[in-house]
Amino acid sequence: MKYLKNIFFTLLILTMTNCATKETTLEIEVFETSASGNFLKKITEFSKQDSVISIDLNPEEKFQTITGFGGSFTEASASLLNRLSEKNRNKVLEAYFSESGANYSLTRTHIASCDFSLSNYTYAKVPNDMALEHFTIEDDREDLIPMILNAKSISKDGFNIIASPWTCPPWMKDNENYVGGKLLPEYNDAFALYFSKYLDAYKKEGIDIWGVTVINEPHGNGNNWESTLFSPKEMTDFVQNYLGPKLEKDGWGNTKILGYDQNRAGIKEWADEMYRDEKSSKYFAGMAIHWYESTYEVFPEDLQYAHKKAPNKYLIETEGCIDSEIPHWKDDAWYWKKEATDWGWDWASEQDKYLHPKYAPVNRYANDIIGCLNNQVDGWIDWNMVLDRQGGPNWFKNWCVAPVIVDPEKDKVYFTPLYYTMAHFSKFMRPGAVKIGCVINSKDVVSTAVQNPDGSIAVAIFNPSDTNYSVEIKLNNKTKTITIPSKALQTVVIK
Repeated sequence: MKYLKNIFFTLLILTMTNCATKETTLEIEVFETSASGNFLKKITEFSKQDSVISIDLNPEEKFQTITGFGGSFTEASASLLNRLSEKNRNKVLEAYFSESGANYSLTRTHIASCDFSLSNYTYAKVPNDMALEHFTIEDDREDLIPMILNAKSISKDGFNIIASPWTCPPWMKDNENYVGGKLLPEYNDAFALYFSKYLDAYKKEGIDIWGVTVINEPHGNGNNWESTLFSPKEMTDFVQNYLGPKLEKDGWGNTKILGYDQNRAGIKEWADEMYRDEKSSKYFAGMAIHWYESTYEVFPEDLQYAHKKAPNKYLIETEGCIDSEIPHWKDDAWYWKKEATDWGWDWASEQDKYLHPKYAPVNRYANDIIGCLNNQVDGWIDWNMVLDRQGGPNWFKNWCVAPVIVDPEKDKVYFTPLYYTMAHFSKFMRPGAVKIGCVINSKDVVSTAVQNPDGSIAVAIFNPSDTNYSVEIKLNNKTKTITIPSKALQTVVIK
């Protein structure tokens, strides 16, 4: 009898211990992309490391609501997909838009031509056609529109599109050129109509445009490719008096208008002007920003300034890429090395050179997205989805890198580590998610976290260092210790 009692109590203790362990241990899934060769691989075994850090999650501390993550539809990308076999074309689009792929939710496209077009073109080809009776999107029918429609047919949840003109029609400008110049005041109404005509034309093709920016890079691009210059006041006045009222009158009042659309160091002066009073801010849904001011600096003070100036407005990164580089073909290691340079390496002023050191492409993407999320940015859009081995096509020969590189002559596709880096966010952090409290006690490793609409929590952890770490994740008195190796990006999903 005594023997049976001992067995009973032993089993009872083991059961209680097991229950206590379950109650205090987080149930998680870990997905990893690393310099060692993992690509969104599910990790199930973790070894204890000498260096230990902790991440404290607090779902009760809520920040911005996530709009989405994704990339851009460009004529360059679309034309390359058209040159691939149907199998590889579908492979790329499935990788970006299917549930089993990156599941992109927020995208961008260009209104008429940009540098990543095959040539210059406008939708308003007839000068002084003030009513835009000859407006046409025929230039988009062969490449751009089919790519967007194909992506729509693949995406289960759908995705939003932000459309940006690089320039107004040249005949509306003081220099009558695609590059540089300003919109003449007598064409304010016509340019506002241009947006309305575009939204209507794309709607008829089965493509709804969620939002627009007024102009891409209103400070210009050194007079190199399509551009139209606006000061903060000029853009704000145009939106307040022309674009906003016109879209509202024509039934496009729900289309989001985003102001600015250039680098972050200019945020403060633009936020002050856009949101100067109730009338000026009425038609602005938020602000669009780019990352080309630096290869490492996120500009957190500027981002926070924009949010505090208009806490209920969107703050969306609408463009970022590895610029001024020719892609490295099937060379995964390069994307983890600090060998890339950007435009500023050669062209930044001496006082700004320090903002443009050499960098590792994966580091730049992961650090920037995490830094943006930790500073009120609600959406992050990559530039071209697909480019060729030269970094084009680009009519100006402004070569850049995309997450997917193709060789149309040989019908080959290369998914760079940047594709998987983007997927760590777009796949696991869904629209409607809320950024939550996430505190990490490390100077080397960065992290951020959101709670998705389904209640799951997604934690992104990036370790660019040469040290392997044990990471103790804490949530509501529950913990789980995992390992993140050196040069690795992980997404931890807590159900």
